[in-house]
Amino acid sequence: MEQTNRKEAELSDDQQELLEKYDSESRVRTHSSKIATLLVSILAISLSLYHMYTSYFGTPVTLQHRSLHVAAILTLVFLLYPPFKKASRTKLPFYDIIFALCAISTSVYIFVDYLGIVNRGGLPNGLDLLFGALLVLLVLEAARRVTGWGLPLLAVLFFLYGLFGREMAGIFRHRGYSWDELVNFMYVTTEGIYGTAIGVSATYIFLFILFGAFLSKSGMGQFFNDLALAVAGQTKGGPAKVAVIASGFLGSINGAAIANVVTTGSFTIPLMKKIGYSRNFAGAVEASASVGGQILPPIMGAAAFIMAETLGIPYSQIALAALLPALLYYTGIIVQIHLRATKQGLRGISKENLPRVLEVLKERGHLLIPLMFLMYMLFFSGRTIIYSALLTILVTILVAMLRKTTRMSLKDIIEALEQGARTSIGVAIACACVGIVVGVATMTGFGLKLANGIVTLGGESLLLTLVFTMIACIVLGMGLPSIPTYIITATMAAPALISMGIEPLVAHLFVFYFGLFANITPPVALAAFAAAGISGGEQMKTGFVSMKLAIAGFIVPYMFVYNDALLLLNTTFVEGLVVVITSVTGVIMLGTAAEGYLFTEMPWPLRIVLFAGSLLFMNPNFIQDIIGFTIIIVVSLLQWQRSKKTTLKQISM
Repeated sequence: MEQTNRKEAELSDDQQELLEKYDSESRVRTHSSKIATLLVSILAISLSLYHMYTSYFGTPVTLQHRSLHVAAILTLVFLLYPPFKKASRTKLPFYDIIFALCAISTSVYIFVDYLGIVNRGGLPNGLDLLFGALLVLLVLEAARRVTGWGLPLLAVLFFLYGLFGREMAGIFRHRGYSWDELVNFMYVTTEGIYGTAIGVSATYIFLFILFGAFLSKSGMGQFFNDLALAVAGQTKGGPAKVAVIASGFLGSINGAAIANVVTTGSFTIPLMKKIGYSRNFAGAVEASASVGGQILPPIMGAAAFIMAETLGIPYSQIALAALLPALLYYTGIIVQIHLRATKQGLRGISKENLPRVLEVLKERGHLLIPLMFLMYMLFFSGRTIIYSALLTILVTILVAMLRKTTRMSLKDIIEALEQGARTSIGVAIACACVGIVVGVATMTGFGLKLANGIVTLGGESLLLTLVFTMIACIVLGMGLPSIPTYIITATMAAPALISMGIEPLVAHLFVFYFGLFANITPPVALAAFAAAGISGGEQMKTGFVSMKLAIAGFIVPYMFVYNDALLLLNTTFVEGLVVVITSVTGVIMLGTAAEGYLFTEMPWPLRIVLFAGSLLFMNPNFIQDIIGFTIIIVVSLLQWQRSKKTTLKQISM
């Protein structure tokens, strides 16, 4: 393990370079000025402490709390992120100091004149419009620096649509809004920039990102890697299974697919290549596993909390509904990994080079206590989510003290507070910018119009409507981070499904899945491209192999739309147990058909038959289950006979 740690240290510069190439959130300044460095640290730590304080003692009024959150995040952006790739990473230009002060002023004005804003009741004065316009411009510029051009350009297009929609023809025409009306809506209401998205960012998301920072400082990442190695390292294709287990757990906590690929992948991808997996396959395993973390409870990369707030249902209901589809997704990946290893005769890592499960648990197993405590708080305590998150952070600090190897010093705690705030920047800015998009869609009714358009294109066919919705979600997700992608698709695409009688939770999970999987869907598969950068494989081929490994993730959403029993909704215990058994069987068949191997190479006709049989299992029905089991038995017998013939031929030769 010491060699591994040294290797990781050697790769740190390469990791950073790769992160910056595919993840604009990583392109931050390292100030040469000690004063600037200290200023950033103080601001970030203060922001974390403020959110911890308000989670226990309560927040100011909604508009003030959200404005303070946005102002602090904007200030950090202008202090940390250079305006262009070639700009200096060590010097802080004077104009960024001015931008930071302007960001602070937008919140100060709301605190100072809050009663005046409320009393004016939507009739803005000159200062309202000045600070509102300033906020819109600052958010757009900050989003450009942090997330790239895609999201701010989309926000600008929607803003222009709000201004000039009266000039359009057809269903998307609206009465049109003035600049004053739009700016006022974005600034002094809780439906624009300070809308639901930033509200969730300022409460749940920030605290869970901070929780992840403390877990990281305690050594949770190393624990997951070591435990995955101990459990799966010796099996066929062991390193690939290690990548799936470790990346899945870490991805659920941090919600950062590309960062997960680069950090975990720098360890797992070389191991996969070493035992014989191809470069493209090794990169694809890490990419598909890292992306899937955001559909895996308990934390789901914080998206579940936005979904709970949007739908107005308990978080626990969403987590339980998402559990079986997430397990099916990872089952599909592991099946293909195992069959590929069997086909190519790949072994795992020798036992003497692996840690032992009991040793890993003895050394760091206590780090599971905060996760178990969090699950208890979220599912059984009846306390609020933010209070649960705060207590879990405190429990993490205390539990880490139990062993010297995980104990956090005061310096570690301070660094975790700073890192938590810095890590939250990307999500918070994306939520603020997406508030412009959602705000205009709310004012103009664009979401409902788009939903009607999708239904019209689908010709009242549910399947076609699902396909068009999937395409829309993937296209949006190609240029946007996963959380704003979900917020936008939930606003504009999910209503199309809901209008056809699909339950809101089912519709929202459907659009969330496909917005997320854009990260591994060519031509803009950023997670796969980052993995290819580590493996040395071809970017597009790695992307397509990632899609094949993630095939269950592309099919299961259709299945739970047609039968929400897959989400364990509206079912009894016995019915749920049957659904689990049949759906897992179906995914195993699906993975086998995708890999094309069972005892021996499988011809295409049998792969197609097996693929069709897997779909029967994923739509629970007694007759379909009987047909599916018959297909399994027939295909298995045919493949077993073919393998025996192949073996006899090899012996005779």
